Amino acid sequence: MAVEQVVRGTALAGGTSAVSEADTGTRRGTGLLTQRGVGFVAMLAMLMSFGSMSVDMYLPAMPQIAHDLGITQAGVESSLTAFFLAFGLCQLFWGPLGDRFGRRGPILVGILLYLVGSAGCAAAQNITTLSLCRAVQAAGACAAPVLARAMVRDVFERDRAASVFSMMMLVMGIAPMAAPLLGGQVLAYLDWRAIFWVQAGFGLVAMVGLISQPETLNPATRAQSHWLTQLRNYGQLLVSGRFLGYALTSSMIYGGMFAYIAGTPFVYINYFKVPADLYGLLFGLNIVGMIIVNMINSRLVLRLGTDRLLALGSACIALFGIGLAIAGWTGAGGLWGIVAGLFLFMAFTGLIGANATAGALASYPHMAGTASALMGSSQFVTGAVVGTLVGWLADGTPWPMAAIIGALGILGLVFNRLLIR
Repeated sequence: MAVEQVVRGTALAGGTSAVSEADTGTRRGTGLLTQRGVGFVAMLAMLMSFGSMSVDMYLPAMPQIAHDLGITQAGVESSLTAFFLAFGLCQLFWGPLGDRFGRRGPILVGILLYLVGSAGCAAAQNITTLSLCRAVQAAGACAAPVLARAMVRDVFERDRAASVFSMMMLVMGIAPMAAPLLGGQVLAYLDWRAIFWVQAGFGLVAMVGLISQPETLNPATRAQSHWLTQLRNYGQLLVSGRFLGYALTSSMIYGGMFAYIAGTPFVYINYFKVPADLYGLLFGLNIVGMIIVNMINSRLVLRLGTDRLLALGSACIALFGIGLAIAGWTGAGGLWGIVAGLFLFMAFTGLIGANATAGALASYPHMAGTASALMGSSQFVTGAVVGTLVGWLADGTPWPMAAIIGALGILGLVFNRLLIR
């Protein structure tokens, strides 16, 4: 059903004609399914799922890792911070590379690096080695989503791109739902090291899928400038208030998501005594909410536009973040108070990701990879800072996590109102 919705009304012509039509804004074609096939949609979804598969699968194992390596909650979360930081910063490298050499080649190199990092994580004997290998893993993994977003921008105009992004999130929604469940099942039969071998297997499957698909960036439109000029492109983006509005709004919301990722394994498993193999069910509940809102967004965005829905989502998330903070402070509702607050907050991120990405990339089609990289970098660097903060402020209760999420929701609304006009 999700694939059919992507296909309906979506144009994508292959080869040179696709790029030339993209330049004129018409983007006519014979349809996504007939021109590229279900495999193309599945490949894009896999590429955009690298972050979820790499992070969410090992969340149920974090308490076990802390126990096995003899470290604290903050210690094991340092491996999460290392991943977020490398995932964010290295996008700044892959984006311009993709604009100059095309999308497929850099992604393939990134996946190879990801495989090396995954093997290193599986063999790690201490938290330092694990964190370093997680950074290597992230450095390779981030090439996939940043250039997958650029691939969508190669062939779709702004509001249509937002609709396609939403549909892709529906297709790839299985990753954040399945990853923690799969991680919990691996823990039930093996140990946490096996999780990283499963991640390596995912990388191999994604590599095969990518090789089977054609390049989306026409050689005639690739960036030919010196790398210093491409660095100046980052400066151009950084002084664009509108671009910063999209990037900072989404970064604050993604920061709240990362606080949720870093905090819930300990809040649910240690504080509320939820079994590790059931953690994935609570995690997956939030993904269901995200899928529902993404589905709604994909249908409304062509009628209402990206900016109106982004503003609505920012307001809702600020409100739900405040409610979650209150539940965390007062203990109202116990476990289910936290679950409900997180469900509403996470669900309405479905109005943020696709619309902010489409809006940010719309004005810079000639350097979509660079713009995508800077936006993704801001999101994951924010996530690295927030993940560290959650570990530092942890007191064994839900309050620090809930308070951080609430504050970030408010900041996202402020950036949206001040910078996007």
